[in-house]
Amino acid sequence: MIQFNRRIFVLESCGNMAIIKVMDELLANKIAAGEVVERCASVVKELVENSIDAGSSEIKVELEDAGTRQIKVIDNGKGMDKEDAVLAFSRHATSKINDEDDLYRLTTLGFRGEALASIAAVSKVDLKTCAGEIGTHVIIDGGKIKEIGLGDARRGTTITVSELFYNTPARLKHMKSLYTELASITDYINKLALSQPNIRFTLKNNDNVILRTDGRGNILKVIQSIYGTDVARKMIPIKGENPDYEISGYVSLPEVHRSSRNNMVTIVNGRVVRNMDINRTINDAYHSYKPDNRFPITVINIIVDPSVIDVNIHPTKMDIKFSKMDTLLELIKVTILAAITDRNLIPEVSIRKEKPKREELRFDLERHSSVVPKITEEIEFDEPEIFINESIYEDENNGDIVHEVVMDEGEYKVNTKEEEKEFMPEMYPVGLVHGTYIIAQNEKGMYIIDQHAAKERCNYEKFKEAMGKPNIVSTPLLFPITIELSTDEFISLKENMYILEDLKFKIEEFGINSIIVKEHPAWLPKGYEEDSIRKIIEIVINTRGDFNIEKFNEKVATQMSCKKAIKANTNITMEDMEALISDLRKCKNPFNCPHGRPTMIYYSNYDLEKLFKRSGFDTIK
Repeated sequence: MIQFNRRIFVLESCGNMAIIKVMDELLANKIAAGEVVERCASVVKELVENSIDAGSSEIKVELEDAGTRQIKVIDNGKGMDKEDAVLAFSRHATSKINDEDDLYRLTTLGFRGEALASIAAVSKVDLKTCAGEIGTHVIIDGGKIKEIGLGDARRGTTITVSELFYNTPARLKHMKSLYTELASITDYINKLALSQPNIRFTLKNNDNVILRTDGRGNILKVIQSIYGTDVARKMIPIKGENPDYEISGYVSLPEVHRSSRNNMVTIVNGRVVRNMDINRTINDAYHSYKPDNRFPITVINIIVDPSVIDVNIHPTKMDIKFSKMDTLLELIKVTILAAITDRNLIPEVSIRKEKPKREELRFDLERHSSVVPKITEEIEFDEPEIFINESIYEDENNGDIVHEVVMDEGEYKVNTKEEEKEFMPEMYPVGLVHGTYIIAQNEKGMYIIDQHAAKERCNYEKFKEAMGKPNIVSTPLLFPITIELSTDEFISLKENMYILEDLKFKIEEFGINSIIVKEHPAWLPKGYEEDSIRKIIEIVINTRGDFNIEKFNEKVATQMSCKKAIKANTNITMEDMEALISDLRKCKNPFNCPHGRPTMIYYSNYDLEKLFKRSGFDTIK
């Protein structure tokens, strides 16, 4: 019989044998490893984050066979003495928090004290570390310390993890391919390099360099190292703040996008995190500037008081909770919109010299070794390296403009640090190709305009503006339209009928599961009234959950914009071309159709000359 807080509990035993037992420490560490150490990338993540917390300015990650055989992390941090080096592999041993209050003001990447114990439980670990003049060497096999001795006196830590999951065959069996493991490690090191631009990172696999950064604090240089010069030149700096958050970083021009969200990097107080709400907000800010199934490249650094966030959600520490999430999302959206609007977004077709293929890492799956093809010919690169503080905009159409968004008396205000250049340049049509593409020119070069996409953009902004006006004019139908619906569609429509009434539709019930439309708003495209009405009713029926008028207007305007657009293979007059270009220049975003496709592309005079091998001439002769 046991008494706790004046309550009496009776523990029954079966045959004088206790059922509940304290788990063996090695077994507990193996179980914990199931959460902390999922794959090779998990080991790299935990070790590198420890190196960052140790104040390292240079971190090297050396892999053998994508980390499946060996992972070595070398840093020049503060290191450990003998006592700490041994204690570090005990579960819940950490130097980063002392009491409960520290959880609410975390400034380190690690704090749980589980990683090293979990890694050591499922691998063979060799640790060499030094905090002063005497180094320490610790060897651990499957969580058991095998040897403790003297090590090198080099300040910092070198930790080698070999034969990961050798004693947990079930986990080893489910390891991914070498390609997948290396891709996962590379992806995380890339993101860490973006979050810590002041640290020199080197990533190698089988002695082949995959990533190397200079650690000089220039995020744009890191972006160049990861994505290449072409992408780096098309990144836009952003900056914004409100009373709770401060954000900065880079976002790509709308013409630069990828097929997955993985290139949308969010950093909170130096920690790389995942947050679906932030990713959704970033993507929404690009709405109609790019295809909906494509995603921008972004690096957004969020600075916030540690007490406003909670990173103690999952052992990986990738998930995070924010207080005042709505204000953060609004700040991100406003800041990105300020950066990508009111600037020339016409994609330029650049003609560059042929470049040698970069060293591509490939694996011989039978031997588990990597082979690097040799470059037999030296070819001069036409792209100069981006140096620190060098403007990424060197062409005549862009200016290095930084939009700083600040909250002023409860409203966001945009401060432009440099004077804006021409938004959409004047251009003059000279002809039509295949009844689809308008050829225009000015003193800077040649423009090719997709007449259907351009007209769609003009229609979209016209319809959206008309729908936003409080006094929409309605038009009676000479012959009312009867629409039959299924039972569930009819019920859904009745629930959302107010939406159509606000848009100045006059609709009445007409028998069982049927309606009759007697009036419609005057902005519907002429000749397509019935089709447009059916489309709008379909959108209303499919409205689920909380109704958002802005998103509804977006959908309707996008649907309607295609109806009156000039179709492909349609010849139009020179006057029609001039009128279309004039209307396009009045749009808020003349560079993309509502679906995100570009309305035009641009060839500079220089690129035209290069195409025809005339680039050595000052002018076209």
